[in-house]
Amino acid sequence: MGLPELLILAVGLSMDAFAVAVCKGLSIRALMPRHAVIVGLWFGAFQALMPAIGYLLGASFAGMIAAVDHWIAFVLLSFIGGNMIREALDKGEEECDPSLAPMAMLLLAVATSIDALAVGVTFAFLRVDLLPAVTLIGVCTFVISAAGVKVGNVFGSRYKAGAELFGGAVLVLIGLKILLEHLDLLPF
Repeated sequence: MGLPELLILAVGLSMDAFAVAVCKGLSIRALMPRHAVIVGLWFGAFQALMPAIGYLLGASFAGMIAAVDHWIAFVLLSFIGGNMIREALDKGEEECDPSLAPMAMLLLAVATSIDALAVGVTFAFLRVDLLPAVTLIGVCTFVISAAGVKVGNVFGSRYKAGAELFGGAVLVLIGLKILLEHLDLLPF
């Protein structure tokens, strides 16, 4: 997986965190820069940590399933992306809690980074260089989440569903690209 694909993947993974950050920004009445930094740090750190954990888990059994690793990557990324698309199309209203308390942020950071854990497993199968990958994912998520807090505060929840839809589509397309590359069906 090259840098362009990794950057696109990082943006796609950060869309769940962006959507929650928009919700946080919407609920915080007197927004200060430190609010955006707090949200960005929580989400960025967990989006970097979870793929590392997934990589370690995946590396322990990658050799046993090397013949089907591209199918596993495709299924995992498609499932995660499909779930994000489903959530984006769900018309139910979500409540926004303005709390930035450590326990509240921990739960949100874990919830928004579970998909990154599964991506980390695919990193092990694809033999991705882990440190640059998780650094890029963490930094990208930090920036996008911090921006999401401001966007939510200024514009409301207008961009939340679109971000989840975009992120889901990106993950599905990356999964499809991995599968087609391994089946030698891509012309380039």
